Amino acid sequence: MKLFFTGFIQVFLVCINTYFISKKFYLGVVICSFCISFVWSFNVTKIAISTIQDRLIYSFGAALGGVSGLYLSINILK
Repeated sequence: MKLFFTGFIQVFLVCINTYFISKKFYLGVVICSFCISFVWSFNVTKIAISTIQDRLIYSFGAALGGVSGLYLSINILK
């Protein structure tokens, strides 16, 4: 579950950040960019030495994080 969540949160933030960039929302970009790098610093050590099952769980979390991040960022800037 931890791997699913870390995959989710990283891509969630990337999607939000991409939307903020497209809307030129600078404060959002700064905050999201920092958070992406901070989360990534933990993720890289977790996934680097993992099983295929762990990598699949992480990737499914990332996929759901992408959709959720897009949904949230659209609604933040409405």
